[in-house]
Amino acid sequence: MSEPIIALTSSREHRAPTASGYAMLMVLLVAIMIQVYGIVQLANDRPSALAIATVIIGPLTILLIAPGFYMLQPNQAAAITLFGSYKGSDRTTGLRWVLPWLIRKKVSVRANNFISDRIKVNDLRGNPIEMAAQIVWRVVDTAQALFDVDDYAQFVRVQVEAAIRTIGSRYPYDDFEHMEVTLRGNHDVVGAELRTELQARLAVAGITVDECGFTHLAYAQEIAGAMLRRQQAQAVVAARKTMVEGAVGMVEMALAMLSEKNVVELDDERRAAMVSNLMVVLVGDRDTQPVVNAGTLYQ
Repeated sequence: MSEPIIALTSSREHRAPTASGYAMLMVLLVAIMIQVYGIVQLANDRPSALAIATVIIGPLTILLIAPGFYMLQPNQAAAITLFGSYKGSDRTTGLRWVLPWLIRKKVSVRANNFISDRIKVNDLRGNPIEMAAQIVWRVVDTAQALFDVDDYAQFVRVQVEAAIRTIGSRYPYDDFEHMEVTLRGNHDVVGAELRTELQARLAVAGITVDECGFTHLAYAQEIAGAMLRRQQAQAVVAARKTMVEGAVGMVEMALAMLSEKNVVELDDERRAAMVSNLMVVLVGDRDTQPVVNAGTLYQ
């Protein structure tokens, strides 16, 4: 018999029934003045039903109003609960008031900047690489952040690491043939995909990602030297390929112009020799030393 699946309920932020603290502050001052009036009346031996009532009711009123005050700074919210039940959130800045038996838990909705630790990831080709990312995130739903995850700040850190590992294993680190999307050569594409991955992971906590990007991307130390030599070899091969393609085009153009202008008539053997000499001159790593032929054409 299979165990029943327990579905987690998702909280959604809504406005809490709170009041302006400045209006309630005026009510509190009036209650204090009435209390002082009653005490003065009793102190002057002029007891009356009103004076006795104010002395008795005044402290109760003050105790009822005073604990309900709280202050909200800009980009700050307060989640209101009653006996564990969520009653709403207040985002109005300034002095606020709520019934004293309601619990207020403040949440910052400011932007937070987080730089992850360097983690080792295997890329698409299995090469170990080191990656780190910078994330700008903020809370957009206070109810989800407080009640759907245990610690939303720790949740962000864990999900950032998981997202980096997912994206890092999805692409190769580099591709000299420029046929694939790579981590090193396509920062914008990979960064946008990292943000999409993070948005999907952090939505359950009521958190959005405003900006993200990689701050560190390199081969792991154990293969860094070998991969550097590989990159250098691939770069040399690519450069040689470009040089040969250019040299072939120049040789072809030179032979065509010589034939077109009837500068010199060459048989196949001399044509092959000229092609060989031109290729050496154009493709060689070192400067060539010309040899002047002062004799006949075929010496």
